[in-house]
Amino acid sequence: MTPTEKSVNAEKSKSTRGASHEAMANAIRALAMDAVQKANSGHPGMPMGAADIATVLFTKFLKIDPRQPDWPDRDRFVLSAGHGSMLLYALNYLLGYEDMTIEQIRNFRQLGSITAGHPEYGHAAGVETTTGPLGQGIATAVGMALAERMMAARFGDEISDHYTYVLASDGDLMEGVSHEAIGLAGHLKLSKLIVLYDDNEITIDGALSLSESGDALKRFEAAGWNAARIDGHNADEIAAAIEKARKSDRPSLIACRTVIGYGSPNKAGKSSSHGSPLGDDEIKLAREKLGWSDEPFTIPSATLDAWRIAGLRHAKDRQAWEERLAALPADKRTDFERRISGDLPGGFAKAIAAYKEKLVADKPKWATRKSSEEALNVINAVLPETVGGSADLTGSNNTRSKEQKAVTADDFSGSFIHYGIREHGMAAAMNGMALHKGFIPYSGTFLVFTDYCRPSIRLSALMGQRVIYVMTHDSIGLGEDGPTHQPVEHLASLRAMPNLHVFRPADAVETLECWQLALEEKGTPSILALSRQNLPAVRTEYSEKNLCARGAYELSPASSKAQVSLLATGSEVEIALAAQALLENDGIPARVVSMPCLDLFDQQSREFREDMLGEGTVKIAIEAAVRYGWDRYIGPDGDFIGMEGFGASAPAPDLYKHFNITPEAAAAAAKARLADKS
Repeated sequence: MTPTEKSVNAEKSKSTRGASHEAMANAIRALAMDAVQKANSGHPGMPMGAADIATVLFTKFLKIDPRQPDWPDRDRFVLSAGHGSMLLYALNYLLGYEDMTIEQIRNFRQLGSITAGHPEYGHAAGVETTTGPLGQGIATAVGMALAERMMAARFGDEISDHYTYVLASDGDLMEGVSHEAIGLAGHLKLSKLIVLYDDNEITIDGALSLSESGDALKRFEAAGWNAARIDGHNADEIAAAIEKARKSDRPSLIACRTVIGYGSPNKAGKSSSHGSPLGDDEIKLAREKLGWSDEPFTIPSATLDAWRIAGLRHAKDRQAWEERLAALPADKRTDFERRISGDLPGGFAKAIAAYKEKLVADKPKWATRKSSEEALNVINAVLPETVGGSADLTGSNNTRSKEQKAVTADDFSGSFIHYGIREHGMAAAMNGMALHKGFIPYSGTFLVFTDYCRPSIRLSALMGQRVIYVMTHDSIGLGEDGPTHQPVEHLASLRAMPNLHVFRPADAVETLECWQLALEEKGTPSILALSRQNLPAVRTEYSEKNLCARGAYELSPASSKAQVSLLATGSEVEIALAAQALLENDGIPARVVSMPCLDLFDQQSREFREDMLGEGTVKIAIEAAVRYGWDRYIGPDGDFIGMEGFGASAPAPDLYKHFNITPEAAAAAAKARLADKS
């Protein structure tokens, strides 16, 4: 018998309100084995190995109330090792979450069940974030822990005082995003963030030593964390380590040495237990070794009762918190509840309308990144929940408004975060802040670096979170920095992502309207693709309506029945207007349609789309990016003015001429297509 097995067996005599720790942990193991076997798919090894860690955490520390799963002051638990989803589903069933029935456990990984292969936010109560892409969970948790401290700075510790716990795997710590995340967490001293590392020394390929020889504890310590290693099958050691971490003034890593597939006589400690069912024969042997004699999907009443009692441990704490919330001054309580619900304050629309009138009157010739900055001066003044930031490009992204104070380890009352050169970690942390609720996070980098943010952007879209990505330097118009920094394929690739709004405004008024749409949409993340170069004002008449709301609108009608429709976004709208003038001078009626958000446009009725594109006209699309995606709008008789390859290093005007993205080129293309039709 190994030392770890002895430590588990030593727990037999220790009861947890009517059932031993071992019995409660084995309930997780049994459900995991049974569900994976029935599905003939899944990962039994991690839930079996981490069952002792989870049992201690959920029965002795985690502050939750399954009857009120969305209690704002609950502790957050993030299963970063999302492949071990049966650990979380088993816990939620045992604790008494109403939606997690034994039938859902039986239907693990099946169509229509809430027990997806990896935990999916919004599918089941008690799932705080979608995990599975390794590293995302721990990085998202940093945002949750940051949001908790920022809410405490605004509403007091009596309203916001909870921990964020993470169960992470070797894979989570090997992925690059975790390096970014732990660096940010250590810098900000997020002491209520506790990571439990399932240190089982096994990956899919085999022993961890095949690919890793670093020291995870030293890495965390170097980033400003506490770090300790314990026996992950010893309940007393687990509890003592968590208790110590809760008292720390820094974030904590607890490396819990475990045996993957614990209890399986032939597969424990082996990669064979990681991602495949154990098999009926092995499960029978494991039941014998664990002393578990019950039928599949059956939990002894004493054990289930003990778990259900554990689920009720903090009901009184939740009720006391509700009393403290009710005792707040009415305006403060109302503000808290509004922010948690995600509703915008009543004065928001009025402030937007007043500023739009001013922009129409002033007609500023700003780069849209500057237009965004000026819009944020208005927005942040009326939305206390907005939290800005930048990946060390604050002066280029223009994401910090006049009154914003930086968040520091000593003062969380600010609303601007210096993320450092951590685009991947920044995007994931914003997801965590949005999931925590109480804030609307936005932050910036260059559009080309959405490549670094993409996994987190995808999760924003998948989870339906209001996260706003301010992406500047949106085309070859950034000029001299050259093709490494000039995004050409990024707009197309981002537009291909479901439930993501990609906005590319043409001037200050469109930028304001796009900001308004991004902020009003609770269930969809947004990207604001903004120019480095100055642009003329194209919206010169006031409209009470948000003309960007349907994705496209006719900016400049033809002098008579249109023969040509010029479709453009962002900085190329001015090129479309100049091309229109050339065509009109030659007696060819042309209209200009600004299309700031193709995603919203695609959601409109067929009749609206056909009318807006100009049925029967020659359609010329103009965008300083690749053609991909535009053919569905311009049709077989249309043409595209844009990029065919990568950019080059030169001043922006020279690049537009070099790549033939000019009014003359657009007008010539229209004439050629008209000639082909005649």
